[in-house]
Amino acid sequence: MSELELFPEGTGHEGAGSPEMGGEGLESSRGAPLAARMRPRTLREFEGQEHLLGPGKPLRAMLEGDALSSMIFWGPPGSGKTTLARLLAEASDAAFVAFSAVTEGIPRVREIIAEARQRLRATNRRTILFCDEIHRFNKAQQDAFLPHVEEGVVILIGATTENPSFEIVRPLLSRAPVMVLEPLPTEALVRILERALVDEERGLGSRRLTAEPAVLEFIATSADGDARRALGVVEAAAGLVGEEGRITPEVAETAVQHRYQVYDKSGEEHFNLISALHKAVRGSDPDGALYWLARMLEGGEDPLYLARRMVRMASEDIGLADPDCLRVALSARDAYHFLGSPEGELALAEAAVYLATAPKSNRVYRAWKQAVSAARETSGEGVPLHIRNAPTGLMRELGYGEGYRYDHDEPHGVAPQRYLPDSLDGARFYRPGPYGFEKTIGRRLEWWEGKRAEAAAREGSEGSDGGEGRGDEANGGEDEG
Repeated sequence: MSELELFPEGTGHEGAGSPEMGGEGLESSRGAPLAARMRPRTLREFEGQEHLLGPGKPLRAMLEGDALSSMIFWGPPGSGKTTLARLLAEASDAAFVAFSAVTEGIPRVREIIAEARQRLRATNRRTILFCDEIHRFNKAQQDAFLPHVEEGVVILIGATTENPSFEIVRPLLSRAPVMVLEPLPTEALVRILERALVDEERGLGSRRLTAEPAVLEFIATSADGDARRALGVVEAAAGLVGEEGRITPEVAETAVQHRYQVYDKSGEEHFNLISALHKAVRGSDPDGALYWLARMLEGGEDPLYLARRMVRMASEDIGLADPDCLRVALSARDAYHFLGSPEGELALAEAAVYLATAPKSNRVYRAWKQAVSAARETSGEGVPLHIRNAPTGLMRELGYGEGYRYDHDEPHGVAPQRYLPDSLDGARFYRPGPYGFEKTIGRRLEWWEGKRAEAAAREGSEGSDGGEGRGDEANGGEDEG
């Protein structure tokens, strides 16, 4: 199939009004929203996704080789998933049947499969089954597609805004590769808006509206890659200025109103943004930390969730390099709980900046993981007798607490004794880092270790000379532990 056949110059949409194409025809769309009227009719009109449709790219190669196969479209709202599926059906001369996993179920799927099987036998024409919001189907429902996809009765194109790795069953992913659709770039959205303003048949051309390039760019930027949102803003602005009106920056701002951030508190973008915030803090970038914090708050994230995450960051990525970070994060949580929004958000911002600019250490985090691993992997070895509690006479008779030395009564406040089971004797989980307060901790641990070694060497020497070890002066009298 040639490029001209795939991307024809004309604007006619063969079969656009047919039931198989799922459309109602241009005549019945006069009262439809601008975004619906401006839906691309050909692949040549389709904006964006060059990484899929450009020369030599996956979808272009499938079309040119007449080898269209099942696939999953993963992309944000307004990136063209439905439109692209419809245009692929037309370019490959396949019937297009769309349904939504939100409003329809498996009985409807069975009907579509039966119709597709009959169509294939009667006319040898393939059917593209477009399943919008496919992630809304549970795993058993998704499995229902498998035999029909394998048999070739339908070409399944599923559309989802959620990460297919988590939402689509593996057998289906192995038969329907994921095609990632990106948010539309600002320049592509500007071209869409320019066409809408001059198109007299489908757009707003008959109203003779004007708008400066900077205004269209502002609207495009505010749309966050969503063509529907951008066209909706222009349509609202057109309603504000009337026939032959001029869309000024002030009008555009009014139409945009409060910019809605692309954010889903339970979906992929939630995890992307919290990851960005955490990594900006870890990377000591206060500007990045503030930006991602603002993005999440503007998108409607629970501020107390963010406070909890910053408490985690203080423990995981800063730890004892600056112990005040944990207190700051907890104080920010309490301040927000006391003040609420918007006043309390400043406390969260202060915590984010403090954490980002603090010295970093993950030594406690790593030490804890190693200690947990050791606790799980080693046998349930008993506590060494000398550090067991001995509240009863029987326990003392059994040796509980025998030989324990009270550190406060030792020279330098440290006794040469061990606190780990025999199997872990000498193990080191926590190794302080060289930054912040941990540098002080490291020097302290080295000093204690040196004093223990000196005491052990001295006592060993005394023992070899026939001495009885440490006397009451060193031992501090009876064990108070």
